[in-house]
Amino acid sequence: MSEQTHLLTEVDGHVAIISINRPKVLNALNLELMQDLAGLLESYDADDSIRVILLAGSERAWAAGADIGDMATATRKDMESRDQFTQWERIKSIKKPIVAAVSGFALGGGCELMMHCDVIICSETAKIGQPEINIGVMPGAGGTQRLTRAVGKALAMDIVLSGRFLSAKEALAYGLVSRVVPREHWMDEAKRVAHAIATKAPISLRNAKESVLNSEEQSLSAGLVRERQLFYELFDTEDQKEGMSAFIEKRRPSFTGK
Repeated sequence: MSEQTHLLTEVDGHVAIISINRPKVLNALNLELMQDLAGLLESYDADDSIRVILLAGSERAWAAGADIGDMATATRKDMESRDQFTQWERIKSIKKPIVAAVSGFALGGGCELMMHCDVIICSETAKIGQPEINIGVMPGAGGTQRLTRAVGKALAMDIVLSGRFLSAKEALAYGLVSRVVPREHWMDEAKRVAHAIATKAPISLRNAKESVLNSEEQSLSAGLVRERQLFYELFDTEDQKEGMSAFIEKRRPSFTGK
């Protein structure tokens, strides 16, 4: 495992693991961390040996929001000039699946970062919300948009305007997270899921991720057209031939990402 001041990294087979490491501030997200995180994600995205990225916090906090001390005295001009949301666009552009291991607080920017991930494994202890309204601002890294698409207008309005937190079970019931597991198993389950996904054909994973994400931004007809293009593309891959041959031959496929 390699270590930076605020991010820990580890590679386990085809899975790259990134852990946010700012325990004194409950993993609050400052600009430096987001820049480094985006860079790490991009480096793993370009590494053919990595098929899935696992992003984790600590048991106490996935990320309890943005670093307020980093913004408290800023003006509108300051915030516009720092262009902090560029980092979020970089994260949005990652093509490989990102599995989130979420425990404890996932608030504000932490909730927004969670929603940038593709499969969200959640401890039963998780508290999820967008409480920016309590400090005189609002979500700015996609919270109003992704949350509304995930849970619907009525609940998104409640969460954003009142600052209420969702429990893990509520988040699962409303479709905001993928799975909820007991506190003592949250990281093990996230690793298990990441490794299971990593056994699949890498190009298929990327195409499938793109197609699902397209459903948030495209009309149904446009999404179906792109889905079919992505489906047809896979028939030019060696992994498609291997996967179907293995199925017919009743054996486990061996995918190479080609």
